[in-house]
Amino acid sequence: MDFDTLLAHYRAKACVISVEFFPDGSYGNIRVVAGNQAHCADMEALLHHPFVPGSPYETCFPKNQNFEDHCYRCVHSGQPIHAYVDLYMMGLWLNMFLIPLESDRPNFGYCIYCYDVTPKANTTAMADLSGETASAVLKACIKLRGAEDIKKAFQDVVEDIRVICGSDHCCILLTDSEKRECSIFGESLREGAALLPMSRYIEGFYAIAETWPKTLAGSTCIIVKDERDMKKLRLQNPIFGSILDLANVKSIVLFPLRHGNETLGYMWTLNFNVDDVLKIKETLELTTFFIASEIASYKLLDKLSIMSSIDSLTGIKNRNVMNNRVDRIVAGAEPVPKAVLFADLNGLKRMNDRQGHTAGDKMLRSAAAILQGIFLEEEVYRAGGDEFVLLISNITEDELQKRVEKIRWKSNMTEDVRFSIGVCYGEPDVRRAMRLADLQMYDDKNSYYSVHPELKYR
Repeated sequence: MDFDTLLAHYRAKACVISVEFFPDGSYGNIRVVAGNQAHCADMEALLHHPFVPGSPYETCFPKNQNFEDHCYRCVHSGQPIHAYVDLYMMGLWLNMFLIPLESDRPNFGYCIYCYDVTPKANTTAMADLSGETASAVLKACIKLRGAEDIKKAFQDVVEDIRVICGSDHCCILLTDSEKRECSIFGESLREGAALLPMSRYIEGFYAIAETWPKTLAGSTCIIVKDERDMKKLRLQNPIFGSILDLANVKSIVLFPLRHGNETLGYMWTLNFNVDDVLKIKETLELTTFFIASEIASYKLLDKLSIMSSIDSLTGIKNRNVMNNRVDRIVAGAEPVPKAVLFADLNGLKRMNDRQGHTAGDKMLRSAAAILQGIFLEEEVYRAGGDEFVLLISNITEDELQKRVEKIRWKSNMTEDVRFSIGVCYGEPDVRRAMRLADLQMYDDKNSYYSVHPELKYR
């Protein structure tokens, strides 16, 4: 066959790929047997020497098991294949087309590989999908974008994807490299499936997940369709392979969830309909792109929520959260607390002036820890620089006094933490209760400084 003449009609980068295949369904050598002018020029620029027809494909393109599988499927099935791939290791996007050709050699198949590489995602190419895939992806995007309860929306999307894939199990797993932990963000398990929920494996699972980047080796995903693929995976990643065997997993498609240069986690589907592997890959390839973006937004909003509600120095709730709770109580949306407690640190300014703010910060953290340890069931608020507040939901007056004494006892066990405390019990007006507790706290502070005048403001 005159491949050179055939390729001369292609203006885009194009080459002819040969695939050797065997009766048992496996394949052997994959080679680039010819290339058009655009391909040869590209190879010469990359390889710094002329393109050599008949070269193993990995001398022209990065070695990739998914690419090999695409080539084999194209020549073996006689069906064209299109894929739009994020070459994240290279910071590029690949738009590729595989078109099968007739072969005049037994056990050899040929296809035209036409491709284009860009540094940024092309929305037109990304949207060039089958109607069925586009519908599935659009449905997922609408659910995620219009959701008030984002966690429930992700759960619904995971369930939809499991059904599309005809699989036993689908899961979104988030990874935290700092804490070396994994968390389940969404999971769907088919009723009657011979698999266990991910919660049975989650403890210590980060050690498994951190092996996946090496197994991916630059690929966009891991696809295991049958026992032959599973054998390859066991050789590449024996630990992961053994876990899949123990879990009774026969097939898996696993995609990393990347946003920018960060891997947020992974999404997989287990024991899927292998006859639809290309449709499943196409669906997940684009769906995970949007899922990763939504997860990144969710994590950012969650982080901003934490920053707006948590005192960064002590780790307890801040004044914003306290004020919001008081507003809800006044509006009748939350029960009036049984008691209000104000606790103010004595000698913080003196500590900052004499030993520095590092020592003062340590003193504040110790104070917060004492209060939180005694009122484990309650929220402790840092209402100001050295002032802490508790709105106590359910407590008797006797128990409240016991805990106040415990605060004093525990603080006296430390070198420098000393509290002035004011409480108000049983007042139905929460704002009046806070004023009364505040006044009592200042009376206690004046008493403290009358005994220790040397500590006052110096």
